[in-house]
Amino acid sequence: MQVENNVLYDQSVYLNTTQSLNKIATGKELNSAADNAASLAISEELIAQTSGISQAIDNTNSAIATMQIGDQAFNEQSKILDQVKEKLLQASTSTTSQEGRESLLNDIQGLMDNLNNIASSTNYNGQTLLQNGINDSSATTGLQFQSGEDSSSLIETDSIQSNTTGLGLDSLVSQDASTFTIDAARSFLDQVDNALNTLNDYRSNFGSSQVQLESNGRSLLSDYTQTSNSSSILTDVDYSKEVANFSKQNILAQIGAYAAAQSNNINQSIVTRALS
Repeated sequence: MQVENNVLYDQSVYLNTTQSLNKIATGKELNSAADNAASLAISEELIAQTSGISQAIDNTNSAIATMQIGDQAFNEQSKILDQVKEKLLQASTSTTSQEGRESLLNDIQGLMDNLNNIASSTNYNGQTLLQNGINDSSATTGLQFQSGEDSSSLIETDSIQSNTTGLGLDSLVSQDASTFTIDAARSFLDQVDNALNTLNDYRSNFGSSQVQLESNGRSLLSDYTQTSNSSSILTDVDYSKEVANFSKQNILAQIGAYAAAQSNNINQSIVTRALS
């Protein structure tokens, strides 16, 4: 019976020592279900949640970068339309000759080409932002950003067609120089004003989406920190506590070994006396 108790004692000490050493080596309090099944299940769920939040943060940061790129492109297009309006005003007065008016139209149409180039080239990771594609000037279907863990955490932008067609300026692009009179130049002023209003609406939509994304991003960062901390509380080992426990198990093992040796010596002495 004494031998059986010693064996059980040795196995228990060995198991505790091994578990303690494993915790110190990995830095984790929970390395298997045997350590604490309930806590491990909670920990795994928190880890999965943390991973999801991390991806949502990446999505949100990419979306914010996309909105910023779009905003800069709208800003450049707005500057172009301001220059177009300035040249139209110059062409709408009698002090400008017909030759000068034709030269202004040439500049205006060059600016329109630049506006279309911005629309076709502005993209994030290959996704065009101001029209449907590099060679497709139709309107986009709108952008969708997954900025959270569930399906409801979706932020969308409106359809965008920020080129001369979408802004209603095709007639200015195709205007013939020989018929570009004072009245013709003046008739385009309202079109440019409408184009500027449309452009401002596009830019406002992107700005609103960016504000939502930034708000979501701050909330996600807070959630990530709290979830990570909760997971760490369950899984991360307390080194000072575990080192003390490991030392204790080592001492118990040494005591067990000493007791076993003493027991063997006593048994050997008894056998020797019995035989003498």
